[in-house]
Parts: sequence; C-alpha cells; structure tokens
Amino acid sequence: MFFVPWILVKAWLMPLPDTIPEQLNEAIGLGFDGMIVYVDQGGKEPSFYAAGWKNRENKIPADPHSLFKIASIGKLYDAVAVTKLINAKRLSLDKTLADYLPELVGRIENADKITLRMMVQHRSGIPNLTDTPNFWTNPPENNKEALERVLDLPADFEPDKNYEYSNSNYLLITEIIEKELGYPKFQYIKEKILTPLGLKNTFASIREVNMDDVMSGYYVGIEDDIKNDYYGSMIATAEDVGIFLRALNDGSLLSGGEQEIYASIYKYDHTGLIPGYQSIAKYYQDIDTVVIQFVNTTNFDGYTWNLSEIIYNRIIQIIRRETSMDH
Repeated sequence: MFFVPWILVKAWLMPLPDTIPEQLNEAIGLGFDGMIVYVDQGGKEPSFYAAGWKNRENKIPADPHSLFKIASIGKLYDAVAVTKLINAKRLSLDKTLADYLPELVGRIENADKITLRMMVQHRSGIPNLTDTPNFWTNPPENNKEALERVLDLPADFEPDKNYEYSNSNYLLITEIIEKELGYPKFQYIKEKILTPLGLKNTFASIREVNMDDVMSGYYVGIEDDIKNDYYGSMIATAEDVGIFLRALNDGSLLSGGEQEIYASIYKYDHTGLIPGYQSIAKYYQDIDTVVIQFVNTTNFDGYTWNLSEIIYNRIIQIIRRETSMDH
C-alpha cells in the first residue's frame, strides 16, 4: 500500500452511496473541481448529473450540458469515418502509409510496411507525438507542426509486432482521409455521423465554439483555467457523446458491411485525457446502459486518472444495484 496515494485507498474503501449525486459530491470532496455524468439506460429517459464547478474562479456551478474537450474519445469517430470510407471502396486497410502519403517515405521508418489497419489498431510502431519533448507545454498549432515532432524518429517497434497507443497514428489517418476527400475530415464526420444522429453539440475544436459554453479545465497545482489551450481536441456535450456511443454499439450507426469492418479494426468504448480534461465513455450490454463521465481536473504524474476510474466504477455499481432492485 506504500505506493498508492491514500486518497485512492479512501475513495475505494468509502461505503457506496445510495445515489449518483451523492457519489459526485464525494468525488468533489476528494479534490475534483467539477464533474458531469450522463446515464442512458435502455427504456428510460437519459439522466444528467453535475457537481462542483464549471468555472472555479467565477464560482459558476457545473452544468451537465457544458461543452467539454473529449480528447481521444474522438478516435471512435475517426474509426467510424475510416470504416465508412473502406466500405465505400475509397480507402483500403491493406494499403501502406507509403501508398497514401509517399512524401513520408524516409521520414517515417517502415512507411512502406505500415498499413492503414496497423495505424487504426496502434500496431504501427510510429512514436507517439504527445510523448515528444514539450508537447503539452508548447503544443503544435496544427497537424503539420504536430507531425514534424515525429518525423525522422526511430520506430518504437517493427510494424504489427506489438501494440503501443500512439496519437501519431490518428494524426496520419486524418491526413489520409483529408487527402482522399479533398475537404476537412470533420465535415465528413458531420455528414456521416453527426447529422444522421441529430447531434448539434459536437465540434471539431475550441476554435469553432463560444468559449463560455466550454467547461473550464484545471491542472493540479496551477491556479489558472487552461481551457483556452489548444490541443486540437474535439468538443462535445456528454449527451452527444452518449447518443453517438449507443448508436455505435447498437448497430444503428453502421450498415451490415460497415459493422463487420468496424468490429475487425477497433473497439466500442474509449477514454480521453489531455491537460484539464479527462473522460470515460462506455456501454454496458448486460444492463443496456451508456455512461459518460467528464472530469475537469487532471494531474499527469498523479492520481487523478486513477481516482476518476474509481469514481466511475462506483457509479456503475450504483446503477447495477438500482437495476437489480428494479427487477
């Protein structure tokens, strides 16, 4: 137990509260600034919960309908876009990075062996751009600058010989999609995913929204709100993410052929983490429930991620208990 921060032990050992609001208030008591939880249980109206601050400095309470930086949850949308383009025969999983972006041959090791499938599945060996020096303190302004951070670096491993999560894969996938389409990837996501699902509160980045609608983000030990820091993350409400996630899991978002492709390349839930913002988006088939959790407090070297997972798992326990009582 010596290496586990006591706050995690405390969170884990506390008696399970009766309700989700009580659990959220406990989480705020353990040091989170603000939290949003969205629960969509089959056959019931969705529930919205929030606790703590949307903006700590101005004492604005957390709002369950706030926009939030969803970070890597955006990879699910990218994987759906890839799936639809493959099904339409516009992309091929077996073509290589060299086929799609020949200018990267010699700049990214093994470009001629890395297939689109390997990039989608984080099996390319391309180093993770967010692990490069000063990425978070001096973030790139755009994709081109971001890509420059990993050019000419040695591969982490031989293509398809290992798994290592790398944001570089999805940056390159974006480049491949946009080269094929001839217009921005997000426009395609909007046409093929957001509009059919009626989602009006999902955006490409903070550059597209009124910042008053975005939940503030905090980093432990730093006073300032860091929501204006640009990392290229998609922005969405918990409800929009929840509706998307249910459609992805229940099959309504993908046709039969697409379903088969998607199941072979990517997963059906995701988490997200960037400074000031951490998120979990999962669907539980046994209780037919989608649960989205947003927390606006992070500390990369610390305990906040583990704490958010403990709180999330406790919320799932509360829902399971309620579900079993209903039956």
